[in-house]
Amino acid sequence: MLNIAEIRKDFPILSRTVYGKPLVYLDNAATTQKPRCVVEKIEEMYYNLNANVHRGVHFLSQEATNAHEAARVTVQKFIGAKSSSEIVFTHGTTESINLVASSFCRAFCREGDEILITAMEHHSNIVPWQLQGDIKGVKLQVVPINENGELCLDELEKKISPCTKLIAVTHISNVLGTINPIEKITEIAHKHNIPILIDAAQSIPHLPIDVQKIDCDFLVFSSHKMYGPTGIGVLYGKEKWLDALPPYQGGGEMIASVTFERTTYSEIPFKFEAGTPDFVGSAALATALDYISEIGLKNISRYEHELLKYATQQLQTIKGLHIIGNATNKSSVISFLVDGIHPYDMGMLLDKMGIAVRTGHHCAEPLMNELGIPGTVRASLAFYNTHEEIDALIKGIERIITMF
Repeated sequence: MLNIAEIRKDFPILSRTVYGKPLVYLDNAATTQKPRCVVEKIEEMYYNLNANVHRGVHFLSQEATNAHEAARVTVQKFIGAKSSSEIVFTHGTTESINLVASSFCRAFCREGDEILITAMEHHSNIVPWQLQGDIKGVKLQVVPINENGELCLDELEKKISPCTKLIAVTHISNVLGTINPIEKITEIAHKHNIPILIDAAQSIPHLPIDVQKIDCDFLVFSSHKMYGPTGIGVLYGKEKWLDALPPYQGGGEMIASVTFERTTYSEIPFKFEAGTPDFVGSAALATALDYISEIGLKNISRYEHELLKYATQQLQTIKGLHIIGNATNKSSVISFLVDGIHPYDMGMLLDKMGIAVRTGHHCAEPLMNELGIPGTVRASLAFYNTHEEIDALIKGIERIITMF
């Protein structure tokens, strides 16, 4: 059992007010709030260990380097990677996907080749591949979803062709909450000798992930969605793939030797980390992972599922409210629409009651077009949310309906 009252004390922002009302923060799929220990780690790094890493022989540089590389090991252990050299620090999920799209297509794709994605992808797993369409002539193939918002696995296999070079799929939809069967999808991909990239931005804060068990070739996620700082994220790649891919960017840090005639590159993961890394962010991310590990992802998952079940039951009692996405296997995201009320109006009015939700297409405009809707209201839950906050959401929606 989680002591939610004690956990909430670790997040000072949760005790503030908005428009004179207690803050009810239900926008965790966009970004999570930060526990005190993460902010304190950032302060500690800047006040005590601020020096450029990997370059200096002096004491501070060595300490900063040790902290940065220790963070890499923390990430490795958190996701079950074989080696810390398989962990590349990036700016976040978006850059991680762009890195793979750019380097993979440069090395392994030619005009007419195909990248297989799904209808529920975030823009960050669509646009980078489209950019490669302009550069390399690759095309997107899209796996459809059913009426419950679940992936049509039989269609996935039918979409695979000799032109398919990579499958890129989200683990959890940021709109529908659908948890995709990534182990099964990985099995299908590898049966056809196709590598697979998993977008774990929405799953990494909620579910235990073991990349060796999944056997995925690439996995990406962002720190800020898992109680860590903004501006840093992770690309996991199997060693054989990271060795095979060319660098994404050039500059300092990623080189072994430079002359005016030729450059040789450093070993992985440094080959992909040009410039001064965010060693403060990596240390703070490691602190966030330690915080999550102390609470226990299984405990978090169990409690959040309880919240999801309660919120779904309560929302279903509201006349005229329609939940978008009813997958059997679902995470703590609920998108909905109310008859006669635009999502933006609902979000604005809930905000005046101190309730923070997300409105719009949630960077998944193609999915909205597929569903035939302009957008949704999205309430996304974290382990520091409470049943009382869900009650406040329900009362807020009911009040707004009476206003309309």
